[in-house]
Amino acid sequence: MENRTYNDHILLLEGLKVPQQSTYPAFTLLLITYIFIMVANIGLIALISMERSLHQPMYILFCNLPLNDIVGATVMIPRLLWDILTTAPERYITYTECVIQAFCAHLFGTTSHTILMIMAFDRYVAICNPLRYATIMTNKMVIRLSMSAWGVAIVLVGILLGLTIRLSRCRSNIFNPYCDNASLFKLSCESVLINNIYGLIFTVVLFVSSIGSISLTYLKIANVCLSSKNSSLNSKALTTCSTHLIVYIIVIGFGVTIIILHRFPKYAELGQMCSVLFPVIPTCLNPIIYGLQTKEIKQRIFRVFHRAKVAA
Repeated sequence: MENRTYNDHILLLEGLKVPQQSTYPAFTLLLITYIFIMVANIGLIALISMERSLHQPMYILFCNLPLNDIVGATVMIPRLLWDILTTAPERYITYTECVIQAFCAHLFGTTSHTILMIMAFDRYVAICNPLRYATIMTNKMVIRLSMSAWGVAIVLVGILLGLTIRLSRCRSNIFNPYCDNASLFKLSCESVLINNIYGLIFTVVLFVSSIGSISLTYLKIANVCLSSKNSSLNSKALTTCSTHLIVYIIVIGFGVTIIILHRFPKYAELGQMCSVLFPVIPTCLNPIIYGLQTKEIKQRIFRVFHRAKVAA
């Protein structure tokens, strides 16, 4: 009876595969990366919150991105750090913790798309309807867009994980660096046809709506820029849109790569590596890209450092 209870609630997590001689260098590198992610993203949110000149719809909507990066990195990286220092046979995790981690991991991936979609809408209004921008992008609209980006993701991921936790379990090994939906439903010996169908619909709807809406937005922005002789407008559009597009390409690139590799078991290790890099690379690059590419944010950052240097 004790063994069955143990197997029902405790899972063995494969964790991150690191050669023994590389344990401490890998731990140190990942720890420094995590600290940078937290400092950079929290710093951006704090900067936008404190600087009144940045209290604009564009930057307020952008705050959703570093917030999402903080959630995604915190849910996955500390656990990976723990697993690096723990031997494989001792990497236990409770089923409840595994479900929470899987939910947050999928939420991070989904909101990365939905947040970039609402940011694209903001850029579309600013460039294609500049005279109506203040009327359309009110505080109420910004709140609605932010809530929709998180709300849609929470509902979609909630259904995804809800279909999985209804299944009984006959296995206790998670063959992945961290918990996700696929790893959880593979613990069951029941039919997972419904899970696979919904997972496919979920993925198709997310990617089609994401790629479709952002492509349409950029086509309309490009059309306005090509037909306009306003060099100032075109320069501003190029700067803000290139930043957004770079971040989106990184997100979509990782997402597509993970999905493709997941379908080919012989590339399982490469797929696992990409799934580990997904909460690390974008969350590192996003604050750098926006901090250095966005003129207003870059100026405020330099001003803050200048003040600190003068005070010292």
